[in-house]
Amino acid sequence: MSFIDIINLTKQYNSNDVQTMALDHVSFSLDEGDFCVVLGQSGAGKTTLLNMLGGMDSPTSGSITVDGTDISSMGERALTQYRRNSIGFVFQFYNIIPNLTILENVEMVARFGGKNFNPQAVLSDVGLGEKTHAFPQELSGGQLQRVAIARALCKNPQLLLCDEPTGALDSKTGQSILKLLMRMSRQYRKTVIVVTHNSSIARIADVVVTIKDGKTESVLRNNNPESITQIQW
Repeated sequence: MSFIDIINLTKQYNSNDVQTMALDHVSFSLDEGDFCVVLGQSGAGKTTLLNMLGGMDSPTSGSITVDGTDISSMGERALTQYRRNSIGFVFQFYNIIPNLTILENVEMVARFGGKNFNPQAVLSDVGLGEKTHAFPQELSGGQLQRVAIARALCKNPQLLLCDEPTGALDSKTGQSILKLLMRMSRQYRKTVIVVTHNSSIARIADVVVTIKDGKTESVLRNNNPESITQIQW
């Protein structure tokens, strides 16, 4: 059995008698430790998919199974525990608390995890070991995204979900962030899903899922991923 199984996942929104199909029978599977890129243009349904994988939204129909557990049938209390213990989120905009130091930002999230990693050690792993007492306004955009990755990893989640993690960064900094995400995936054996509209990023992935108009256009397993240094955008 795969680590993640998504079967006929459908999400429909109703507003003022208008029905919007955000996801239309999306299906794919991932193995533990896969680095997956989900491609699609704005409005394709990528973020909706990520929100349901992260337990922040529920499908209209279909199922999501993560490590043998059907999260699509969970109640709100179980979903809260799932988000707390199993999911790490990395967003395009870093959502770092400005009046806390970098270490305090990471420590705050670590308190909620049952088997969390040492915050200082994770910050060192992402290259910020000497910045732990700095405040967010003292760091660059790339450094802040590293903080966000450390914060997501620190609670030792099963699944790392990244929504356009390089979208607000220049290409050089974006490459360094992707390299870091890939290294963290391999080092900590985490399944990582990166949502993006940038097709160049797909070349480094183990699995590439393309979403178009809410539907699965293709699911490709890449047996020979390229090095991050080989891609440009």
